[in-house]
Amino acid sequence: MASPAAEPVPDPAVGPLAGIRVIDCSMVLAGPYCTMLLGDLGADVIKVEPFEGDPSRGWGPPWVGEAAAGTRTAAYYLAINRNKRGLRLDLRREEGQEVLRTLVRGADVLVENFRVGAFERLGFSDAALAELNPRLVHLAISGFGTAGPDAAKPGFDFVIQAVSGLMSITGQADGPPTKVGVAISDVVTGLFGGVSVLAALVARAGERREPGSAAVAGQRIDVSLLQSTLAILINQAQSAFVTGTAPGRLGNAHPSIVPYETFPTADGMIAVGVGSEPQWQRLCRMLDLEGLANDPRFATNGARVEHREALIAVLAQRFATSTSAAWLTELDAAGIPAGPILDVHEAFASPQATAIGSRVALAHPALGDVDQVGIPFALSATPASIRMAPPLVGEHSDAILAEAGYSQAAIARLAELGVI
Repeated sequence: MASPAAEPVPDPAVGPLAGIRVIDCSMVLAGPYCTMLLGDLGADVIKVEPFEGDPSRGWGPPWVGEAAAGTRTAAYYLAINRNKRGLRLDLRREEGQEVLRTLVRGADVLVENFRVGAFERLGFSDAALAELNPRLVHLAISGFGTAGPDAAKPGFDFVIQAVSGLMSITGQADGPPTKVGVAISDVVTGLFGGVSVLAALVARAGERREPGSAAVAGQRIDVSLLQSTLAILINQAQSAFVTGTAPGRLGNAHPSIVPYETFPTADGMIAVGVGSEPQWQRLCRMLDLEGLANDPRFATNGARVEHREALIAVLAQRFATSTSAAWLTELDAAGIPAGPILDVHEAFASPQATAIGSRVALAHPALGDVDQVGIPFALSATPASIRMAPPLVGEHSDAILAEAGYSQAAIARLAELGVI
């Protein structure tokens, strides 16, 4: 059911994107993560969902809320949908499509991740969107891109990690290919989507134009999970191009820097990263292994990579003689990058994570406390902020439609027809 029309409209006038209206027709992770970041930056984000809601609402446990009360929501959904207002809308109905057309006319950005061709079949081709709003920035997120033999396939993070080559370089050397512990293909697609939307808004504003060049209105942006994941292979991809050989799995070791991995200690494990020759010299002194620094097999990083196994065996034997805490104290004193291996609770509770505001308390009007991961960027003059809890399905439907010019009678009629 739609929410009461008297519900106040949140004030979006905070952050650098204040005054920007985003229509979010995306679901699951990549698109919602992108639009959440835009919302954190001050945009007014309207999340458009089908009657059953975003599928990620059901990706639990863990859950927040109660099934009997109709509020049970997966933690997954709560992670990526703050700073949005919720509109329930059946886009299979002509009346629902007309509502979306009305919203698009007054929007700055539209984000969607329909299967390739599906949005057009609903009546929202590029030409139709341009006619509705020539200044619209339209971000279309797909799994495999809009061309090629796989364009029509659904794109899921796990499969993309497999076919992009990412899994082939993740995991222990003697173990099977392994996915990353978060849906990294979705996350980086959301990030690239957000970057490209911001660039398109700058282009639309006419800033940075060369004298005499034509003004840019709106435009379509295509971002795919596959291309985004291929893009973050960075040095591994370049190494493959240069050598003609596909890189393999190294566990926690680095393909091009040694020592740069985890080491067992007397009571646990630590991560040690030596990124320069001065750091290598200091490590050798700290470990009372000065002879390693002058050994021609280990004198330079290139040599250490070539003789990785011999060196790591010596270092591992030394680190096993004392505790993690003792080694970390010495490594810090020597200015060598190192750290303990923390679980998620320990990571967010660490003094440093606490100091930079990595966990933010947030109260949901229906679900209670739903603490959030903090905003990862700090702008000094136009700070981002967390202003709204993730919405329930259709929580703000009436208010959004009233803003768009619908009368109370028209809103009631849409609800009666099952459109909202």
